[in-house]
Amino acid sequence: MHELDERSVKAVARGLSRWFETNARDLPWRRTRDPYAIWVSEIMLQQTRVETVENYWGRFLERFPDVASLAAADEDAVLNQWSGLGYYRRARLLHRGARHVHAQLGGALPETAARLREIPGVGPYTAGAIASIAFDQPAPLVDGNVARVHSRLAAIEEPAAQDAKAKHHWTFVERVLGHGRPRVLAQALMELGATVCTPRSPSCASCPVRRQCRAHASGRSELIPAAKVKKKSPEIQLDGLALRFGRRILIERRPNEGLLAGLWCLPLFELGAGDLAARREALAAAASEAIGVAISLDEQPKPAVKHVFSHRVWHVLPWSGRARRAVKIKARADGRSFAWLEADSEPEGGVPTLTRKLLRASS
Repeated sequence: MHELDERSVKAVARGLSRWFETNARDLPWRRTRDPYAIWVSEIMLQQTRVETVENYWGRFLERFPDVASLAAADEDAVLNQWSGLGYYRRARLLHRGARHVHAQLGGALPETAARLREIPGVGPYTAGAIASIAFDQPAPLVDGNVARVHSRLAAIEEPAAQDAKAKHHWTFVERVLGHGRPRVLAQALMELGATVCTPRSPSCASCPVRRQCRAHASGRSELIPAAKVKKKSPEIQLDGLALRFGRRILIERRPNEGLLAGLWCLPLFELGAGDLAARREALAAAASEAIGVAISLDEQPKPAVKHVFSHRVWHVLPWSGRARRAVKIKARADGRSFAWLEADSEPEGGVPTLTRKLLRASS
Protein backbone atom coordinates (compact mmCIF):
# COMPACT_ATOMS: atom_id res chain seq x y z
CA MET A 1 0.00 0.00 0.00
CA HIS A 2 1.36 3.42 -0.98
CA GLU A 3 -0.20 6.50 0.55
CA LEU A 4 -1.07 9.54 -1.51
CA ASP A 5 1.69 12.13 -1.68
CA GLU A 6 1.15 15.57 -0.18
CA ARG A 7 0.36 17.14 -3.53
CA SER A 8 -2.44 14.64 -4.09
CA VAL A 9 -3.77 15.12 -0.56
CA LYS A 10 -3.86 18.87 -1.10
CA ALA A 11 -5.73 18.35 -4.40
CA VAL A 12 -8.23 16.10 -2.59
CA ALA A 13 -8.86 18.79 0.02
CA ARG A 14 -9.31 21.48 -2.63
CA GLY A 15 -11.70 19.35 -4.68
CA LEU A 16 -13.76 18.38 -1.64
CA SER A 17 -14.09 21.98 -0.45
CA ARG A 18 -15.44 23.20 -3.78
CA TRP A 19 -17.72 20.21 -4.21
CA PHE A 20 -19.21 20.38 -0.71
CA GLU A 21 -20.07 24.05 -1.09
CA THR A 22 -22.57 23.29 -3.86
CA ASN A 23 -23.50 19.62 -3.26
CA ALA A 24 -23.94 19.23 0.49
CA ARG A 25 -27.34 18.02 1.59
CA ASP A 26 -29.30 20.57 3.62
CA LEU A 27 -29.46 18.67 6.90
CA PRO A 28 -30.80 20.44 10.01
CA TRP A 29 -27.73 19.77 12.16
CA ARG A 30 -25.56 21.44 9.52
CA ARG A 31 -27.32 24.73 10.21
CA THR A 32 -25.85 25.03 13.70
CA ARG A 33 -22.45 25.23 15.31
CA ASP A 34 -23.78 24.42 18.76
CA PRO A 35 -21.48 21.59 19.93
CA TYR A 36 -24.23 20.06 22.07
CA ALA A 37 -26.66 19.87 19.12
CA ILE A 38 -23.92 18.42 16.92
CA TRP A 39 -23.09 15.87 19.64
CA VAL A 40 -26.73 14.75 19.74
CA SER A 41 -26.84 14.41 15.96
CA GLU A 42 -23.65 12.35 15.82
CA ILE A 43 -24.91 9.93 18.48
CA MET A 44 -28.25 9.55 16.70
CA LEU A 45 -26.59 8.98 13.33
CA GLN A 46 -24.64 5.97 14.56
CA GLN A 47 -26.12 2.91 12.79
CA THR A 48 -29.21 4.91 11.81
CA ARG A 49 -30.37 6.36 8.49
CA VAL A 50 -30.20 10.12 8.01
CA GLU A 51 -33.91 10.22 7.10
CA THR A 52 -34.82 8.61 10.41
CA VAL A 53 -32.63 10.97 12.46
CA GLU A 54 -34.21 13.99 10.77
CA ASN A 55 -37.50 12.97 12.41
CA TYR A 56 -35.99 12.74 15.91
CA TRP A 57 -33.21 15.31 16.24
CA GLY A 58 -35.39 18.44 16.33
CA ARG A 59 -37.91 16.94 18.75
CA PHE A 60 -35.16 15.76 21.06
CA LEU A 61 -33.63 19.25 21.17
CA GLU A 62 -37.01 20.83 21.82
CA ARG A 63 -37.34 18.60 24.88
CA PHE A 64 -33.68 18.87 25.94
CA PRO A 65 -32.31 22.09 24.38
CA ASP A 66 -28.98 22.08 26.20
CA VAL A 67 -26.62 20.04 28.35
CA ALA A 68 -28.22 21.26 31.58
CA SER A 69 -31.74 20.13 30.63
CA LEU A 70 -30.54 16.72 29.50
CA ALA A 71 -28.40 16.26 32.61
CA ALA A 72 -31.34 17.16 34.86
CA ALA A 73 -33.73 14.71 33.21
CA ASP A 74 -34.32 11.23 34.55
CA GLU A 75 -33.48 8.27 32.38
CA ASP A 76 -37.10 7.36 31.67
CA ALA A 77 -37.74 10.80 30.15
CA VAL A 78 -34.67 10.46 27.92
CA LEU A 79 -35.62 6.95 26.80
CA ASN A 80 -39.17 8.08 26.15
CA GLN A 81 -37.91 10.81 23.81
CA TRP A 82 -35.67 8.22 22.11
CA SER A 83 -38.52 5.71 21.66
CA GLY A 84 -38.49 4.12 18.22
CA LEU A 85 -34.99 5.29 17.30
CA GLY A 86 -33.40 2.04 18.48
CA TYR A 87 -30.00 1.19 19.95
CA TYR A 88 -31.07 2.63 23.28
CA ARG A 89 -27.63 2.24 24.80
CA ARG A 90 -26.71 5.36 22.82
CA ALA A 91 -29.36 7.37 24.69
CA ARG A 92 -28.09 6.15 28.06
CA LEU A 93 -24.50 7.02 27.21
CA LEU A 94 -25.51 10.46 25.90
CA HIS A 95 -27.42 11.06 29.12
CA ARG A 96 -24.48 9.91 31.23
CA GLY A 97 -22.14 12.10 29.19
CA ALA A 98 -24.36 15.16 29.66
CA ARG A 99 -24.33 14.66 33.41
CA HIS A 100 -20.53 14.50 33.34
CA VAL A 101 -20.28 17.68 31.27
CA HIS A 102 -22.74 19.48 33.54
CA ALA A 103 -21.11 18.37 36.79
CA GLN A 104 -17.43 18.34 35.84
CA LEU A 105 -17.10 20.85 32.98
CA GLY A 106 -19.58 23.55 33.90
CA GLY A 107 -21.95 22.55 31.11
CA ALA A 108 -19.56 23.44 28.27
CA LEU A 109 -18.16 20.89 25.84
CA PRO A 110 -14.37 21.15 25.45
CA GLU A 111 -12.94 22.10 22.06
CA THR A 112 -10.28 19.43 21.59
CA ALA A 113 -10.77 15.79 20.69
CA ALA A 114 -8.49 14.70 23.54
CA ARG A 115 -10.64 16.47 26.15
CA LEU A 116 -13.86 15.32 24.52
CA ARG A 117 -12.67 11.71 24.83
CA GLU A 118 -12.80 12.12 28.61
CA ILE A 119 -16.59 12.35 28.45
CA PRO A 120 -18.32 8.99 29.10
CA GLY A 121 -19.65 7.52 25.88
CA VAL A 122 -17.59 9.75 23.55
CA GLY A 123 -15.26 7.66 21.41
CA PRO A 124 -12.64 8.68 18.84
CA TYR A 125 -15.11 9.24 16.01
CA THR A 126 -17.59 11.32 18.02
CA ALA A 127 -14.77 13.36 19.58
CA GLY A 128 -13.33 14.07 16.13
CA ALA A 129 -16.75 15.01 14.76
CA ILE A 130 -17.52 17.50 17.53
CA ALA A 131 -14.03 19.02 17.52
CA SER A 132 -13.85 19.41 13.74
CA ILE A 133 -17.45 20.38 12.94
CA ALA A 134 -18.32 22.50 15.98
CA PHE A 135 -14.91 24.00 16.75
CA ASP A 136 -13.11 23.83 13.37
CA GLN A 137 -10.28 21.84 14.93
CA PRO A 138 -8.13 19.59 12.66
CA ALA A 139 -9.29 16.49 14.56
CA PRO A 140 -9.64 13.38 12.38
CA LEU A 141 -12.81 11.31 12.28
CA VAL A 142 -13.28 8.06 10.40
CA ASP A 143 -16.49 6.15 9.89
CA GLY A 144 -17.29 3.51 7.30
CA ASN A 145 -17.94 6.13 4.63
CA VAL A 146 -14.60 7.87 5.16
CA ALA A 147 -12.68 4.59 5.32
CA ARG A 148 -14.22 3.55 1.98
CA VAL A 149 -13.24 6.88 0.36
CA HIS A 150 -9.63 6.53 1.51
CA SER A 151 -9.48 2.84 0.59
CA ARG A 152 -10.42 3.70 -2.99
CA LEU A 153 -8.21 6.78 -3.23
CA ALA A 154 -5.16 4.80 -2.08
CA ALA A 155 -6.29 1.52 -3.70
CA ILE A 156 -6.09 -0.37 -0.40
CA GLU A 157 -6.84 -4.01 -1.24
CA GLU A 158 -6.21 -5.82 2.06
CA PRO A 159 -9.62 -6.24 3.77
CA ALA A 160 -8.22 -5.71 7.28
CA ALA A 161 -6.58 -2.46 6.16
CA GLN A 162 -9.92 -1.22 4.81
CA ASP A 163 -11.54 -1.28 8.25
CA ALA A 164 -12.43 2.11 9.76
CA LYS A 165 -10.28 1.40 12.82
CA ALA A 166 -7.08 1.14 10.74
CA LYS A 167 -4.65 3.88 11.76
CA HIS A 168 -3.74 4.97 8.22
CA HIS A 169 -7.31 6.18 7.59
CA TRP A 170 -7.05 8.51 10.59
CA THR A 171 -3.65 9.75 9.45
CA PHE A 172 -5.00 10.44 5.96
CA VAL A 173 -7.96 12.44 7.29
CA GLU A 174 -5.69 14.48 9.54
CA ARG A 175 -3.54 15.34 6.50
CA VAL A 176 -6.61 16.39 4.49
CA LEU A 177 -7.93 18.58 7.33
CA GLY A 178 -4.61 20.40 7.37
CA HIS A 179 -5.28 21.83 3.91
CA GLY A 180 -8.42 23.85 4.54
CA ARG A 181 -11.33 24.39 6.92
CA PRO A 182 -11.66 21.26 9.10
CA ARG A 183 -15.36 21.99 9.60
CA VAL A 184 -15.93 21.80 5.84
CA LEU A 185 -13.50 19.03 4.97
CA ALA A 186 -14.63 16.64 7.72
CA GLN A 187 -18.24 16.87 6.58
CA ALA A 188 -17.23 16.72 2.92
CA LEU A 189 -15.39 13.43 3.40
CA MET A 190 -18.41 11.86 5.08
CA GLU A 191 -20.79 13.33 2.51
CA LEU A 192 -18.74 12.01 -0.39
CA GLY A 193 -18.84 8.49 1.03
CA ALA A 194 -22.55 8.69 1.77
CA THR A 195 -23.72 10.09 -1.57
CA VAL A 196 -21.06 9.48 -4.26
CA CYS A 197 -18.42 6.98 -3.17
CA THR A 198 -21.08 4.47 -2.13
CA PRO A 199 -20.42 0.80 -1.30
CA ARG A 200 -21.85 -0.43 -4.59
CA SER A 201 -22.09 1.36 -7.94
CA PRO A 202 -20.14 4.47 -6.93
CA SER A 203 -20.84 7.57 -9.03
CA CYS A 204 -17.24 8.00 -10.17
CA ALA A 205 -18.20 10.31 -13.06
CA SER A 206 -19.46 12.94 -10.59
CA CYS A 207 -16.71 12.46 -8.00
CA PRO A 208 -14.69 15.64 -7.34
CA VAL A 209 -11.53 13.67 -6.50
CA ARG A 210 -11.59 11.00 -9.20
CA ARG A 211 -8.32 12.28 -10.69
CA GLN A 212 -6.56 11.41 -7.43
CA CYS A 213 -8.35 8.04 -7.07
CA ARG A 214 -6.14 5.03 -7.79
CA ALA A 215 -9.04 2.57 -7.69
CA HIS A 216 -10.84 4.57 -10.39
CA ALA A 217 -7.68 4.86 -12.49
CA SER A 218 -7.21 1.09 -12.44
CA GLY A 219 -10.89 0.23 -12.90
CA ARG A 220 -11.20 -1.31 -9.42
CA SER A 221 -13.75 1.01 -7.81
CA GLU A 222 -16.30 -1.81 -7.65
CA LEU A 223 -13.74 -4.20 -6.12
CA ILE A 224 -12.52 -1.89 -3.35
CA PRO A 225 -13.36 -2.25 -0.57
CA ALA A 226 -13.82 -6.01 -0.60
CA ALA A 227 -17.37 -7.19 -0.01
CA LYS A 228 -17.84 -8.31 3.57
CA VAL A 229 -19.13 -11.78 4.21
CA LYS A 230 -22.11 -11.26 6.45
CA LYS A 231 -22.60 -13.88 9.12
CA LYS A 232 -26.06 -15.31 9.40
CA SER A 233 -27.79 -13.90 12.46
CA PRO A 234 -29.21 -16.42 14.94
CA GLU A 235 -33.00 -16.59 14.84
CA ILE A 236 -34.89 -16.83 18.14
CA GLN A 237 -38.48 -18.01 18.54
CA LEU A 238 -40.46 -16.21 21.26
CA ASP A 239 -44.06 -16.02 22.42
CA GLY A 240 -45.48 -12.59 23.23
CA LEU A 241 -48.47 -12.06 25.49
CA ALA A 242 -51.02 -9.24 25.14
CA LEU A 243 -52.80 -9.83 28.46
CA ARG A 244 -55.76 -7.60 29.20
CA PHE A 245 -58.02 -6.97 32.16
CA GLY A 246 -60.81 -4.56 31.33
CA ARG A 247 -59.20 -1.59 29.55
CA ARG A 248 -55.75 -2.31 30.90
CA ILE A 249 -52.94 -4.28 29.31
CA LEU A 250 -49.96 -5.89 31.03
CA ILE A 251 -46.48 -4.68 30.11
CA GLU A 252 -43.07 -5.78 31.30
CA ARG A 253 -39.92 -3.79 31.86
CA ARG A 254 -37.04 -5.66 30.28
CA PRO A 255 -34.00 -6.54 32.41
CA ASN A 256 -31.22 -3.96 32.66
CA GLU A 257 -28.89 -6.16 30.58
CA GLY A 258 -29.39 -7.59 27.12
CA LEU A 259 -31.58 -6.58 24.20
CA LEU A 260 -34.12 -3.81 24.85
CA ALA A 261 -32.57 -3.36 28.29
CA GLY A 262 -34.77 -1.38 30.66
CA LEU A 263 -37.49 -0.78 28.05
CA TRP A 264 -41.19 -1.58 28.18
CA CYS A 265 -42.48 -4.47 26.12
CA LEU A 266 -45.26 -7.02 26.16
CA PRO A 267 -44.21 -9.99 28.29
CA LEU A 268 -42.03 -12.31 26.23
CA PHE A 269 -41.38 -16.00 26.83
CA GLU A 270 -38.84 -18.29 25.20
CA LEU A 271 -40.57 -21.64 25.44
CA GLY A 272 -38.94 -23.57 22.62
CA ALA A 273 -40.42 -25.11 19.52
CA GLY A 274 -43.63 -27.10 19.34
CA ASP A 275 -47.03 -27.10 17.71
CA LEU A 276 -49.45 -24.28 18.51
CA ALA A 277 -51.43 -26.28 21.04
CA ALA A 278 -48.29 -27.15 23.01
CA ARG A 279 -46.99 -23.56 22.86
CA ARG A 280 -50.36 -22.22 24.00
CA GLU A 281 -50.43 -24.56 26.99
CA ALA A 282 -46.82 -23.80 27.93
CA LEU A 283 -47.37 -20.04 27.61
CA ALA A 284 -50.51 -20.09 29.78
CA ALA A 285 -48.66 -21.97 32.51
CA ALA A 286 -45.51 -19.82 32.35
CA ALA A 287 -47.42 -16.54 32.26
CA SER A 288 -49.76 -17.52 35.12
CA GLU A 289 -46.76 -18.46 37.28
CA ALA A 290 -44.85 -15.27 36.40
CA ILE A 291 -47.75 -12.90 36.96
CA GLY A 292 -49.50 -14.68 39.80
CA VAL A 293 -52.99 -14.98 38.33
CA ALA A 294 -54.83 -17.50 36.18
CA ILE A 295 -55.22 -16.43 32.56
CA SER A 296 -57.09 -17.59 29.48
CA LEU A 297 -55.62 -17.39 25.98
CA ASP A 298 -57.22 -17.18 22.56
CA GLU A 299 -57.20 -20.46 20.69
CA GLN A 300 -54.90 -19.13 17.95
CA PRO A 301 -52.13 -16.52 17.94
CA LYS A 302 -51.89 -13.68 15.44
CA PRO A 303 -49.29 -13.96 12.63
CA ALA A 304 -45.70 -13.91 13.88
CA VAL A 305 -43.89 -10.59 14.11
CA LYS A 306 -40.33 -10.47 12.83
CA HIS A 307 -37.92 -8.01 14.44
CA VAL A 308 -34.34 -7.66 13.24
CA PHE A 309 -31.57 -6.52 15.57
CA SER A 310 -28.01 -5.84 14.44
CA HIS A 311 -26.83 -9.34 15.39
CA ARG A 312 -29.93 -11.51 15.76
CA VAL A 313 -33.52 -11.93 14.62
CA TRP A 314 -36.55 -12.42 16.83
CA HIS A 315 -39.72 -14.14 15.61
CA VAL A 316 -42.44 -13.33 18.14
CA LEU A 317 -45.78 -15.12 18.08
CA PRO A 318 -48.39 -12.70 19.54
CA TRP A 319 -51.02 -14.29 21.77
CA SER A 320 -53.99 -12.41 23.20
CA GLY A 321 -55.39 -13.32 26.59
CA ARG A 322 -57.34 -12.14 29.59
CA ALA A 323 -56.59 -12.21 33.28
CA ARG A 324 -59.26 -13.96 35.35
CA ARG A 325 -59.10 -11.24 38.02
CA ALA A 326 -57.33 -8.04 38.83
CA VAL A 327 -53.98 -8.61 40.43
CA LYS A 328 -51.61 -6.21 42.11
CA ILE A 329 -48.19 -6.55 40.54
CA LYS A 330 -45.49 -7.16 43.12
CA ALA A 331 -41.72 -7.14 42.80
CA ARG A 332 -40.48 -10.58 41.84
CA ALA A 333 -37.42 -12.40 43.11
CA ASP A 334 -36.32 -13.24 39.54
CA GLY A 335 -36.14 -9.55 38.61
CA ARG A 336 -39.10 -9.50 36.21
CA SER A 337 -41.08 -6.28 36.53
CA PHE A 338 -44.70 -5.97 35.35
CA ALA A 339 -47.23 -3.14 35.32
CA TRP A 340 -50.80 -2.57 34.14
CA LEU A 341 -51.12 0.12 31.49
CA GLU A 342 -54.36 1.95 30.77
CA ALA A 343 -55.57 1.84 27.17
CA ASP A 344 -54.35 4.70 24.95
CA SER A 345 -51.55 5.63 27.36
CA GLU A 346 -47.81 5.07 27.38
CA PRO A 347 -45.46 4.17 30.21
CA GLU A 348 -42.73 6.46 31.48
CA GLY A 349 -39.62 5.32 29.66
CA GLY A 350 -38.64 3.89 26.32
CA VAL A 351 -41.14 2.05 24.19
CA PRO A 352 -39.27 0.17 21.45
CA THR A 353 -40.57 -0.41 17.94
CA LEU A 354 -41.09 -4.10 18.73
CA THR A 355 -43.69 -3.19 21.39
CA ARG A 356 -45.63 -1.12 18.89
CA LYS A 357 -45.47 -3.93 16.33
CA LEU A 358 -46.84 -6.44 18.83
CA LEU A 359 -49.62 -4.12 20.01
CA ARG A 360 -50.73 -3.57 16.41
CA ALA A 361 -50.58 -7.29 15.71
CA SER A 362 -52.62 -8.24 18.79
CA SER A 363 -55.29 -5.53 18.51
